Amino acid sequence: MRIVIIGAGKVGEELCRSLAIAGHDITLIEKDADRLEQLVNMTDIKGIVGNGSIYETQLEAGVDTCDIFIAVSPFDEINIIAAITAKQVGATHTIARVRDPDYSRQANFVKESLGITMMINPEMEAALDISRIIQFPSALGIERFGGGLVNIIEVVINNDSPLAGQHVKDFREKHMDVLICVISRNGDVIIPSGQTVIQAGDHIHVTGTSKELTKFYKAAGFYRQPLKSVFIVGAHRIAYYLIQRILPLKMRVKTIELDPEVAEAMAADFPEVEVVAGDGTDQQVLKEERMSHYDAVIALTGVDEENLLLSLYAKSEGVKKTVTKVNRTNLVKLLEAQPLDSIITPRRLIADIIIRFVRAMQNSEGSNVDALYRIADNKVEALQFTVRSDCKIAGIPLINLTLKNHVLIAAIMRNGHLIFPRGTDKIQTGDRVIVVTTHINFNDLDDVLADGQDFLEG
Repeated sequence: MRIVIIGAGKVGEELCRSLAIAGHDITLIEKDADRLEQLVNMTDIKGIVGNGSIYETQLEAGVDTCDIFIAVSPFDEINIIAAITAKQVGATHTIARVRDPDYSRQANFVKESLGITMMINPEMEAALDISRIIQFPSALGIERFGGGLVNIIEVVINNDSPLAGQHVKDFREKHMDVLICVISRNGDVIIPSGQTVIQAGDHIHVTGTSKELTKFYKAAGFYRQPLKSVFIVGAHRIAYYLIQRILPLKMRVKTIELDPEVAEAMAADFPEVEVVAGDGTDQQVLKEERMSHYDAVIALTGVDEENLLLSLYAKSEGVKKTVTKVNRTNLVKLLEAQPLDSIITPRRLIADIIIRFVRAMQNSEGSNVDALYRIADNKVEALQFTVRSDCKIAGIPLINLTLKNHVLIAAIMRNGHLIFPRGTDKIQTGDRVIVVTTHINFNDLDDVLADGQDFLEG
């Protein structure tokens, strides 16, 4: 597909890299010539120096014939104007990153009246992700497929975990209705076989229904009681969206904010929330505000280092759950040995949403991907396919299929039921199938087959 992107920030960089690797024809528009040259040299893309909202610049970039136009500059107004212009110029689909809550509140009107296909708010998406984590406190992260029927959750294996030292096949015998689909270990990812041994320190991604995962948490020593109170440091946009979502859960919420005007505005908007004007990175202030008496601490300041240190301090004080906003993920890798819980990166969330949209648009060109999530530090893709009548592997026992290396058929959804397949199971037309793989660019379920696969009828 032909894709034009404006904005060479972190989101633009992630999009250029991922979409170029996926084989798309990418043109990047950026005012900063040095930054543009850096990304052109890093990735297989074309670049144009200029203002992406200007008609002439868009024509030079080929927007009139592009399939998707993506505006992710730092400025909402430029992104909106650029997307409107691109639609008029001839772009088939247009996407604009918009952060201002006032614009977000009228997103439907803007999309319908001005022809923008998608408006994405990174802070709102981050708040949605955090609210899911709060509702599933036993997991570090969670992705949902099939309308919530199946979940892929991430947990870490502690030294005293009963799973440490177990073979995956033995785990499966004890937990029939959940499946380990990915193991992250020392920076590497493993699509496990039955002989893979689970080790202390592993981050494992497990799939199952909410009910069965709760049983798994309890049996494996991961279970945490539902959270009843939340302590938020930083009262800007993410906190604003998040509080709207967690107040209906009847949680006790306290927010601390350094800027007195911002704190006053939040207190006026949310009278149910205790809002404190103070320095949420000062340990003495945190002690005075009894941070350690809250079930969860969510670090949402504008400084990554402050958020990381705050979460580490909260864990040292015995807080059950921490959620940390980090934009520069290289900082997280420096602290991999530390007891951090969930990490939220708004820029990566937005990139993932846009990449899912691009895959969805490929459906009309032969792609069969219903949903896509990138997990394990973006090294693994979890994809949902709908099985068509011409699917090569339908009706054949899985044991008779030769799959590519590093591929796992994790789950089958059939008529509202979830199946964790074994060798004798067969995929049927109409099924929805979850595939987990380190490969990229799978567009069809048959892509799981090894080259030269010969079918053995079962």
